[in-house]
Amino acid sequence: VQLQASGGGSVQAGGSLRLSCAASGFMLTYAIAWFRQAPGKEREGVSCIGNGETNTYYVDSVKGRFTISRDRAKNTVYLQMNSLKPEDTAVYYCATDRAFNCGSKDYEDYRYWGQGTLVTVSS
Repeated sequence: VQLQASGGGSVQAGGSLRLSCAASGFMLTYAIAWFRQAPGKEREGVSCIGNGETNTYYVDSVKGRFTISRDRAKNTVYLQMNSLKPEDTAVYYCATDRAFNCGSKDYEDYRYWGQGTLVTVSS
């Protein structure tokens, strides 16, 4: 199980970025979660999409601004981030615990991780 996260960058507040989490070596039928970790803070669950696209989760701080989606043809999960705020600045990771539905929001329950991608939002 290999995941590769990409799409981070530097934007000004109010801008947008789209993160990608590409799977290799397996069909992306598992639930995929996005976590983020800001300097000095614990890793936080941001969003998740289950095998059924209606099974989604967003942390309250990103509701209405972030959208998670899945492209089965590309074996990729996306996190569209709009109206970015400086407090969204963090390293973002995608992960799976090989469950079909979104479940735990605790990063310690996830075994498979992509490498992080840095998102920096300036005010």
